[in-house]
Amino acid sequence: MSTHSYTGKPWQERSAWSRLTARDSVLRRLDWTLLLACVALSALGSLLVWSATRNRTELNEGDPQHFLWRHLISLAIGVALAVGTVLLGHRRLRGAVPVLYALSVLLTLLVLTPLGATINGQRAWLDLGAGLSLQPAEFAKITIILGMAMLLAAQVDAGDRLHPDHRTVVQALALAAVPIGIVMLMPDMGSVMVLVVIVLGVLLASGASNRWIIGLLAAGGVGAVLVWQLGVLDDYQIKRFAAFANPALDPSGAGYNTNQARIAIGSGGLYGKGLFEGSQTTGRFVPEQQTDFVFTVAGEELGFLGAGLIILLVGVVLWRACRIALETTELYGTIVAAGIIAWFAFQSFENIGMTMGIMPVAGLPLPFVSYGGTSMFAVWIAIGLLQSIRVQRPVSA
Repeated sequence: MSTHSYTGKPWQERSAWSRLTARDSVLRRLDWTLLLACVALSALGSLLVWSATRNRTELNEGDPQHFLWRHLISLAIGVALAVGTVLLGHRRLRGAVPVLYALSVLLTLLVLTPLGATINGQRAWLDLGAGLSLQPAEFAKITIILGMAMLLAAQVDAGDRLHPDHRTVVQALALAAVPIGIVMLMPDMGSVMVLVVIVLGVLLASGASNRWIIGLLAAGGVGAVLVWQLGVLDDYQIKRFAAFANPALDPSGAGYNTNQARIAIGSGGLYGKGLFEGSQTTGRFVPEQQTDFVFTVAGEELGFLGAGLIILLVGVVLWRACRIALETTELYGTIVAAGIIAWFAFQSFENIGMTMGIMPVAGLPLPFVSYGGTSMFAVWIAIGLLQSIRVQRPVSA
């Protein structure tokens, strides 16, 4: 005699089985290589943040694990947001894009009000109290990608056109121009550069006319000259660019960060000095080492091999994201994936490049690695979008 005690209705049994099968299908269709690369980057980042802050008594309130625990909490929230994004699905989010975009613009605008907080000379955060802050420009990266993708893919996915028309491209550019303009007023030129690269990546993936790409590049060049000539940049930002052009110009001032970063990375050699053993790190010679200059900790303490591993893992993330962009059969998914690829690729190159003196200092975190809650939330939401695109692609793709 069977000991099975289930007494529900047959349709309830089928419903429960269907839900179980659906969950199993989602797990099987996830890109585990992408996920493991992101987890590995985040784990390495946690160690590097811990090493960079455990001796910073002026910052960690006397607790060597203060930044480590905050970083791990941000990571846990980020992963939860990624899971929620996958379960909700990028297609369902498509209908909520106008609301998300409006909320993102509102939060970005609030930075320019008395609610905005200035950190390290840059007014780019919202002060939430209790030592918490939010950087709305990170969420603007996501909403610009989703908003432009929604507009540019609408006619193509409906089968009405092969490529977005000029009117649609203008609408998409206008949508992106609003948050970019607000971020420029802060001014947060590092985030502006990322947002512009995202726009270019999205347009390229959409199949828009090459004339738009050429025109935007030309407009960007003219805009950069005007920003410089009209004095939009703060004095410290001008000095950063001057120090990048001539590292010997102000080695103890604007060029100090880059010089110390290069010393830290160069001193690590092939194998590094060992975790927690870096003299530049423990001596606090490199400023903002847990955020913008976290790569210097890897170079000094883990050496060329450890720093190279981070670059390799970033490459794996970009490779898998490209696979997802190519495999999806809907233009909306392709554009979203392409925007994320442009974002991750440029921001990683800029962050690592500025620590080695081949890019100007722009105050951008290294995705998955640097300390920073808002940045961690944003990059994991992006991974959730990529996984959703892969999960919802046709089986034959």
